[in-house]
Amino acid sequence: MDGALIIAKGIHKSYPIGRGKRHPAVKDVSLELYKGETLALVGESGCGKSTLARILMRLTEADSGEIYFDGDQISGLAGRDFRPYRRRMQMVFQDPASSLDPRMKVKDIIAEPLKTWHIFDNKAEILERVKELLDMVELKESALERYPHQFSGGQKQRIGIARAIALEPELLVCDESVSALDVSVQAQILNLLKKLKGELGLSCLFISHDLSVVNFIADRVCVMRGGMLCETAETEELYANPRHEYTKYLLSSIPVVPGMQGA
Repeated sequence: MDGALIIAKGIHKSYPIGRGKRHPAVKDVSLELYKGETLALVGESGCGKSTLARILMRLTEADSGEIYFDGDQISGLAGRDFRPYRRRMQMVFQDPASSLDPRMKVKDIIAEPLKTWHIFDNKAEILERVKELLDMVELKESALERYPHQFSGGQKQRIGIARAIALEPELLVCDESVSALDVSVQAQILNLLKKLKGELGLSCLFISHDLSVVNFIADRVCVMRGGMLCETAETEELYANPRHEYTKYLLSSIPVVPGMQGA
């Protein structure tokens, strides 16, 4: 691992809950994600991990705090100033079905970012790149002319991953990207993500409530509770010697996921 790709300092975000009151979803969070690593963000539903991820991606604005991407401050940037960074960070969402347009064929779904960013000069080049991406996520070329409803949940997530890596991003944010899948399919997608990370040199922010999944894929783990980070450690160290009581609680009920060898 090299230097930090993402640095967040003092991130705070709250939402109105009526009668002039606000609920703090993220409270003074600071973290670093290094180049080439997979950093996991874990905690129960509602702890603020997805909100924090969306803030780092600049999909949601923080109330306060600073965000740096590869040394450049990106918090506060807007419009054309932020546009060059958008291509460098992409996201894989929790529900593969709702993240894909049901009216579009697979070839058009994957080609959409390539067209938006004018990566190639003609349709033939775009199609070749789409075929290459399908192969990278281990889907057959016959998928090109089909629609999302014709695929299983795991296959839909592979399509979403192909779209996410189309622009060769440096950061891939996976927001509960396997939680909606069957256990055996989870293992397949996790193995795919791990393979792509190595092949493409990706840095990953992996969000999950499941520490068995995190143990397989993460280099370091940040544990969140109530909008705050309560513990950050190397994965092996966290599992061998958890320090925070909440981390111990999460570790106490880890299920065994078949197929994830090397966990």
